Amino acid sequence: MKMMKNSTQVSDFILAAYFDAGVFKYLFFMIVLCAYVFIVGANGFLIVVICKTRSLHEPMYLFLVSLFVNELFGSSWLFPFLMVQILSDVHTISASLCFLQVFSLYTYGNAELINLTVMSYDRYLAICYPLQYNTRMTFNKVAFLIAVTWILPVFVIGLTISLTASLTLCGNIINKVYCNNYSIIQLACCDTTVNNMFEITAASVAVFVSGSVILYTYMRILRVCFSGCKQSRKKAFSTCIPHLASLLNFSMGGSFECISSRFDVSNVPNFLQIILSVHFLIVQPFINPVMYGLNVSKIRISCKHHIVLCKR
Repeated sequence: MKMMKNSTQVSDFILAAYFDAGVFKYLFFMIVLCAYVFIVGANGFLIVVICKTRSLHEPMYLFLVSLFVNELFGSSWLFPFLMVQILSDVHTISASLCFLQVFSLYTYGNAELINLTVMSYDRYLAICYPLQYNTRMTFNKVAFLIAVTWILPVFVIGLTISLTASLTLCGNIINKVYCNNYSIIQLACCDTTVNNMFEITAASVAVFVSGSVILYTYMRILRVCFSGCKQSRKKAFSTCIPHLASLLNFSMGGSFECISSRFDVSNVPNFLQIILSVHFLIVQPFINPVMYGLNVSKIRISCKHHIVLCKR
């Protein structure tokens, strides 16, 4: 399909970032398949362990369940699609599926950011106000924070997509391995000021609010840690390190995605562009269950217990 000009309707898009890998496409397919199986298995296993272990029915672990569910959500729209495209010779996607990808991508990213922000607030209350934690982090507050984590992104991304869907497009070539909102906006042959302003404003508010909460909570956590005894300091770090590592990885991956979408990266090798653009979609759901499963003692013990029961 050739690039469409002077057209007001686009029925499908061409994903131009894919390259002919020859016989290596089967190797790439197996790598992606193995990664997806591990992600589904690891995140799913931890969700089951937390849900079935009564001692883990605490706010921290409920927020982790929300995080793991989001990893499954983010992986399940990307990995099967990547596997099909790797084996395909024609890299096209229908307009409806493209917009569904945009919705899934942005919902996953925003839910991940809010989830990590909520988890930093939870750790702040647990470490800075341990005696008041149960009265401050009530079941109703946990339910409210988890609801906000999922409902707010759906609402904001719904508005974003409705604005993008109303644009008149004069092209159908997207230089990515999946659809994202800004790539579609770039194909428009009409004024996109409202779209750009809304996307930039929404992203700026999200980053500013989440960044402020995370920075404040960790400044308070560090102050308590360095003024406390060695044992309390070790306990605080053991629960905060996986969260900080997850936050750092997500921030790096999100930054790569923004840079590759908004700026000219044509001088970067195509294969490296693909790796950077899918980094936070592949690495994040891959490392989160590993970090929390290995570093949080209660989860590690519960996992061993369920594995032993399964072997009997």
